[in-house]
Parts: sequence; structure tokens; C-alpha cells
Amino acid sequence: MNLKENTVLITGGSSGIGLELAKVLTEKQNKVIICGRSLEKLEQAKKLIPSLSIIRCDISRPDERNRLLSWVLENHPRCNILINNAAIVHNTNFVSDQEMISKAELETQINFIAPVALTKLFFPLINRNINPTMIYITTGLVYAPKAVYPIYNATKSALHSFVQTLRLQLKDQPINILEVLMPAVDTPWHKGNVPKIAISAEKAVEEMCRKLNKDKKEIRIGKVNLLYLVSRIAPAFALKKINSI
Repeated sequence: MNLKENTVLITGGSSGIGLELAKVLTEKQNKVIICGRSLEKLEQAKKLIPSLSIIRCDISRPDERNRLLSWVLENHPRCNILINNAAIVHNTNFVSDQEMISKAELETQINFIAPVALTKLFFPLINRNINPTMIYITTGLVYAPKAVYPIYNATKSALHSFVQTLRLQLKDQPINILEVLMPAVDTPWHKGNVPKIAISAEKAVEEMCRKLNKDKKEIRIGKVNLLYLVSRIAPAFALKKINSI
């Protein structure tokens, strides 16, 4: 995959992995657009990376997704890469949490429905441009779920399955359908409860870009490949191990 001279749209690009991707891809001579729900965070990102294009967008809402497409078509018609990065999580107990269903609905909208909808909306634009690519950021937890994330695991597993089937359906099209499975990464996503095993966003993105250059379709970052192998050989052990961390 060519990582230079693209026009890249990153959802959830104002912090964490998304912001680090924006920084690295800008340095590689790409035009980078980021969207997110907080205009304040987007403006802070632009101060850090002045060449960014920013647009506030709540991707959980259909009208906002449509507005995003219209804005990109008008302002960045050469957009050829979409990185579905935005995600939220609730660290909670399914039974005791009185707001569990509303939280589940929001996680499902942002983590699964939104990237599926954006894929449908942006496919004609992305696919007509040079080096057309859609990238989906998921997690090693698709192989062994973590109990404190009752809905997050499920939404990312659903997205993992969607990407696999989409790749098969589009095998005769020029578009690249890629998935990046992340380990725990030290970002604001953890809301201050960063696991000891977490790697830095810089390290995660560096490895991601290196493997994208090797044209891998399913990219496992850090120790995710080990988790994948263990989950195939001894799934009960993998489940126990991931929940002991």
C-alpha cells in the first residue's frame, strides 16, 4: 500500500490512535482530514498539526454522516482512504448498570453501525480514486473478550466479521479492505485506567504503517498475533489470561 500523496479521512481523529495516525500520515505527505464529536478537540489537533482539515461530526447520527459525505465530496473529492477509527467503550457490569441498554445502543451505533454506514456512503467516492482503501481499526479482543467490556467486545467482533465478508464480496474490485487489530494502547480511551501492558500510540501506529507497507490485509499489532494463536490452540486459556490482566 502506498502511504504517500493520499487524501485520508480519519474518524475519531482528534485524540489517541487517530491523532497519532493524522500526525504520521501528514509527515508522509498525505492530505489528512479528521472528524470527531468535539470541536474543541478538533481545533486543538489543528493547532498541533496546522495542515489538517477538520470537521465536527457525530458519526452515530445518520444526518451527520450524510453531511460529512457531502462536505468531503465538495472539499476533498480526491479522498481515497477512509480509516474507521472512532470507538467508545463502557467499563461496566451488564446486570447492575441501570443505564446498560442506552450505553449498549450508543456503543453499537458508534463502533459498528457507523463504520458500516460510512462504508456504504463513501464506497463510490473512495473506489473511483487512485489507491482506494478502507481501513478498520478493531482489537485483539475479537479473539478473547474482556469481561469488563460487555458491549465493546461484541461490536468489534461484529465489525471484524463484517470486514472479512466485505473483503470477499469486493475481491474483484480495486479497493483495499484492511483491518488493524490493536492491543491495549495508552490513550485517553482508557479514561485514566491504562493497563500495564499497554503500548504507546506512537509504537502502535509505527507498526501499523510498517505492516501496511507490506500489503497485509489483516494486521495484528503488538501481542495480538500471540493472542490470536493462543485463542486457536487453547481458547479457554486465552480467555482466562486476557481477563487476568
